[in-house]
Amino acid sequence: MAFAVLNLASQARFPAGQVVMTVGVDGLIRQGRLNPAPFLRRHLHGDWGDLGDDDRQLNDAALKSGEDRLFSSYQVTPDLKLWIITEWDRSVTTLLLPSEY
Repeated sequence: MAFAVLNLASQARFPAGQVVMTVGVDGLIRQGRLNPAPFLRRHLHGDWGDLGDDDRQLNDAALKSGEDRLFSSYQVTPDLKLWIITEWDRSVTTLLLPSEY
């Protein structure tokens, strides 16, 4: 991974599992166009980013039940959006661009 795991687990509301990223996210990091650390931290702390109320409520319910995935969306710049998805079983958290979904 291109960045350290950041001491995220100590204050996280849920386990990240293995943190992975798509080729597109990795490329932006290597180009210096994206630092995903603050967005991953927000996701793990339950700040779902730029979601509507319905999606926020779905995440909050999934966080309580542990039976569904957690999804966050962050507008990094006017032309760059980052999605973060943690699988329902909290085994994997993926950083991806919407175009890679």
